[in-house]
Amino acid sequence: MIKAGDIRKGTTIEIDGNVFTIVDFQHVKPGKGAAFVRTKMKNVMTGQVLERTFNPTDSCTRATIETKEMTYLYTDGDFYYFMDVDTFEQIPMNHDVVEDAIPYVKENTNCTVRFFKGSPFSVEAPNFVVLEVVETEPGVRGDTATNVTKPATLETGCVVAVPIFINQGEKIRVDTRTGEYMERA
Repeated sequence: MIKAGDIRKGTTIEIDGNVFTIVDFQHVKPGKGAAFVRTKMKNVMTGQVLERTFNPTDSCTRATIETKEMTYLYTDGDFYYFMDVDTFEQIPMNHDVVEDAIPYVKENTNCTVRFFKGSPFSVEAPNFVVLEVVETEPGVRGDTATNVTKPATLETGCVVAVPIFINQGEKIRVDTRTGEYMERA
């Protein structure tokens, strides 16, 4: 249990069966009336952001989030299979769990998987990945205005805006947090 007065940024708490991460908090002591804690919290399962106030003496259950390094193996219909690198156990996951990471992940790529009470709820791709450009238009010579980009389809099916000098067959580094082209690899 954790007192609301001890809540800090990044703390994970469980309320009514849902797990929330504290995004922002503020201890407020108005001139008149009792003090309170104003929080902005994000539901780790759905991504919904809520604002809620607590009395500083209220208690919340601290949620334990388990993080594991897992390898993406393959897709079979609606399920994506990941293998625990320590126990070699394979776990199938639904698309809604992996939808943010899967556009940047090739087979045999290690990812970070977060669990709550034994069930996975989010998959995070590595911050930077190297992927091959499988389809893009050729750059036009002389078209060198500032920051000219063109769409490029990568080997995972993801479409990224790249500079005009990038050609089909080249490997590029992509930032998975923003989905932006970083550099040639």
